[in-house]
Amino acid sequence: MLEVKNVSKVYGEGTAKVVALNNISLLVNEGDFIAVMGPSGSGKSTLLNIIGGLDHISSGEVILDGKRIDGLDENALVDVRRGKIAYVFQQYHLIPSLTALENVLLPLTFCGANNGSQKALAILKRVGLEKRAEHKPSQLSGGEQQRVAIARALVNDPSLILADEPTGNMDRKTGKEILALFGQLNREGRSIVMVTHDPEIAGYAGEVVVLQDGQIVDKISQKGGNKC
Repeated sequence: MLEVKNVSKVYGEGTAKVVALNNISLLVNEGDFIAVMGPSGSGKSTLLNIIGGLDHISSGEVILDGKRIDGLDENALVDVRRGKIAYVFQQYHLIPSLTALENVLLPLTFCGANNGSQKALAILKRVGLEKRAEHKPSQLSGGEQQRVAIARALVNDPSLILADEPTGNMDRKTGKEILALFGQLNREGRSIVMVTHDPEIAGYAGEVVVLQDGQIVDKISQKGGNKC
């Protein structure tokens, strides 16, 4: 599905030079659930942004469904990502003035789809929020806002979900509910790459990739992963 080959990412020059990623290679197959761990500054979020085409690489290759995407311009990247890759962020990034339903509808609107309300409502029902469809983010709990964000990510039926600390703003109980939802999505065949600093959360994945100083220092297969 997706391959990161010998990718490096360098910010700045001279004394201000920072090597965020150093010759990283990673393969994401259909149905994988990969947790990316490492200390702050290890390159976790940079790797996720490069996988999603949100950041440019300094060298190497990023291949999605057999096609190199690292050299594409932004318009071409949007077309490639559409229907294939979706993001779930720690901060939710919902639009405060829109209802839950309207937030979920946004990707369909950007795609030019008409009459997507029924599909958006079905996705909200899937995450248990059909009765909160007309509520705005300020009227929702943190866990509910994250469920709306997940529904928004799912509305275009992506094959790969990228999640950056998706339970970072939640209490333990709510976080486990979100992880259970990710587990269900993964069992249905969606691939997930999730950044986390928490070993317990990483335990839900089938594989853990450990980053340190911009390099992969360990890969751990977890047969008991996806326990949610």
